[in-house]
Amino acid sequence: MSKRKILLEYRAGILKALADPARLEIIELLKNGEKCVCEIIPMLGKTQSTTSKHLDILYREGILDRRIDGKRTLYRIKDPKKIFQLLKMIDSLILDKLSPLTKTVKILKSFKS
Repeated sequence: MSKRKILLEYRAGILKALADPARLEIIELLKNGEKCVCEIIPMLGKTQSTTSKHLDILYREGILDRRIDGKRTLYRIKDPKKIFQLLKMIDSLILDKLSPLTKTVKILKSFKS
């Protein structure tokens, strides 16, 4: 496999890991620091097995780090600065996409008056 294809596979893996609302919610929940799975489950509102699967996907892609403390498994974002920088870029793309719609709504509202 070429270096280019390997890079594309890695990119796709990270983007796939982030391409789920529940996993994005997990990232938001961990924004202020490490949390135990037992804290994440009720906040996420998913079953223990579903939450664990989401956490494992984020962990395998190198987005989260985890540590064991007795019987508790604690998760944290491995590199918060990079992850939230990436999410900020995505938010910027969303704003660019919605901007013309906002202008259109304003124009349509002006016709109502």
